[in-house]
Amino acid sequence: MDEVLRQTLLYDFYGELLTKHQQDVYETVVQNDLSYSEAAEMFGISRQGVHELVKRSVKILEEYESKLHLVERFLKIRENVQQIQYLSSHCETIEKENLARQVSELSSRILEEL
Repeated sequence: MDEVLRQTLLYDFYGELLTKHQQDVYETVVQNDLSYSEAAEMFGISRQGVHELVKRSVKILEEYESKLHLVERFLKIRENVQQIQYLSSHCETIEKENLARQVSELSSRILEEL
């Protein structure tokens, strides 16, 4: 998975668990794509301070994911739903019993993840 997408998902799921200051700096650097120097000037801290704060925030987000696995589960569910969408858009070319079996298997996987 693309690292930017991963960071975005981690922040979407766990960002509220960061302090307000961590959120502000992280969003400025990672999501708004400002340089460490620009963010440092904006927040009145050193470039190194911004770098360390972002690094620490990423570590915190990764630790939450390693314990809770919400992003991993979300991605599995999304993949299963995409497969169901594919099957439904090609249902006229798939044998009815085979289609029903595949949809049943995919929906069971989704329910297991929930």
